[in-house]
Formats: sequence, C-alpha cells, structure tokens
Amino acid sequence: MKHFVIVGVLVAIVTVVVTVLLEGIGLLPVQASAQAVPIDRLFGLHVRVIAFLFALIVVFMLYSIIVFRRRPGDTGDGDHFEGHTGLEIAWTIIPLGIVLYFAYIGAQALAETRRVDPQAMQVNVTGSQWAWKFEYPELGVTSNTLNLPINRQVLLKMSSTDVIHSFWVPEFRVKQDVLPGADMVKELRITPTLLGQYKVRCAELCGTAHSTMENPVVVLDQAAFDAWVTEQTKVSDDPVVRGQKIATQTGCLGCHAIDDKVVVGPSWKGIYGEQVTLADGTTMTVDDAYLKQAILDPNSQVVKGFNPNIMPPSYAQLLSEAQISDIIAFIKSVK
Repeated sequence: MKHFVIVGVLVAIVTVVVTVLLEGIGLLPVQASAQAVPIDRLFGLHVRVIAFLFALIVVFMLYSIIVFRRRPGDTGDGDHFEGHTGLEIAWTIIPLGIVLYFAYIGAQALAETRRVDPQAMQVNVTGSQWAWKFEYPELGVTSNTLNLPINRQVLLKMSSTDVIHSFWVPEFRVKQDVLPGADMVKELRITPTLLGQYKVRCAELCGTAHSTMENPVVVLDQAAFDAWVTEQTKVSDDPVVRGQKIATQTGCLGCHAIDDKVVVGPSWKGIYGEQVTLADGTTMTVDDAYLKQAILDPNSQVVKGFNPNIMPPSYAQLLSEAQISDIIAFIKSVK
C-alpha cells in the first residue's frame, strides 16, 4: 500500500507540473471569437487528461525501474503473478466512460459553434489560386480584406473557383474546406469578440503559391465598420484606383508583386513598355495588347523563367472589358 500512496502523490504532482507547463507555453493563439470558447474549453480538458495519463505511465514506469530493480547479488526469480480480473474490468470500463464523456461534451461544443443567429450578416467567400475574395451581398461591397463587426455573427458562404481550399483563421479556431462547384457551397458561422487584425490562411495544399494564400481579417467596432462600408461603396473616377482595387479583389496581387520581389508571376513594377523574352524565345513589348492577351489567355505568352498553367484561364469570364482596361491602367502606374 505504501508504494501506491507514493506513486499516487507523485502522479498528482507531475500532472499539475505538466499541465502548468503546457498551458504556460501558449499552445493556442489569442481567443477572438465566440466559437473559440467551447473549443478552447474542450482542448483544455484534453490537455489535463493527457497530462494525467502521461504522469500515470511515466511515474509508474520510472518508480518500478528504480524501486524494484534487481539488487546486486540477487539471482532469484521475480515474483510470479497472474491476471487480475477486477483490474482488467476497471481499465476497460474507465477508459470507455472517459471516451463516452468526451463524445458528449464534444457534441455540445460542436452544437455551440454552429448556433444560428437569424440576424447574422452574410459574406460570400470565394477561394481562388491563390487569394480570397469577400463579397457582402447585403451591403454591395467586394473586398480582399475580410472586415467584420465585433460581437455580430457572420454567416460565411464559401466556394472555390478551381481546387479545394480551406478557410482558417487560427484565432477563430474554426476551419472549413472550400470546394469547387456551384452546388458545393459550404457555410461557416463566426462571431468575432476581440478587436484586432488577423489573417485568413488556406490550410489545404492548393498549388505552387499555397503558402502565400492569406488575406487580412480585421475586426472593427460597429462605427468603424460602417465607415469602412461607406468608403468601399464610393466609386472612383480614377481608372488606376479602380484597377488596383480589381487586381486586389481578383487575386492578381497574390502572384504579381508591385515591388522588386518575384512571387509566382513576373513583378509588375516598371514592366510596362519593357521588352520581355517568352518561353519560346520570342521577344515582345509589354503594351496594352500584350497585357490584355496575358490576362485573357495566359498560356499563350509565358515569360521565360516562369511555368505555364499557373495563372488561371478563367479571367476571360470573370472580367469585363472595362475591368481589364482598369487593371492595365494600374499596371502602367506601377513604376
């Protein structure tokens, strides 16, 4: 009995120490949504159970190795023992009960994250290689930044234009795969609870520039959100401003930098009017006609050093003539 008491005390001490260490190192990012609360609560309980099981196994093992080790000169056999029915029943029933309990509280947590607010604001999320686009149908706004009002549930209706993506904001905890196809729209509900700036990342390997597929997420108070909506609904008379907005919204700037960096495609900095060598060895001048053709049929004139079949060919259907002209005006302005 003495050994069981000692082991029990050691297990309790190690459990507390491991729990404090795991919780102290910050396993999770800041909690920024109502949906994160039940998830973090469930995760915290898992951490405590894991700490206890770790302590139980390691303490028993080390205690047995040290206390019951063979002494010098001891050549006798160890004690003979057979199975213990009560112990075998216990280590079957107790884990079963723990698993069923976690299934129950897990279902509760899932229900909390999916709670429906009839006043939720709808945002249509479109994933494309390699950028996100956010449309607010009730407000008439389209943006490459997901701006959300604090303490108001948002219904995200998500779809993809090409391959499978995965919408993930670590601070919100919830994640949802985004699938191509008009009949494969997925829904996710988020209620932001902490003002700040975050990032939505793609958590599904989706191609060459997967690691760069991230867009800003900004949680604002209601007044700041209303001001942002008002600003977004203003129509600019400047084609350069319109072109920059379109290029941002449609994901162009996810692959084309406007500085000296090379991301996936050629940088737009100072490219207008330059001579470029194509993959087939021919040379062309970057003018309006070249840029329009590059947008409508990107594989027809791939610049040397860059891979074909990277830029989606769908822009011919996504962009109007006026939008293409605005994008070209913006490219001209990037010096």
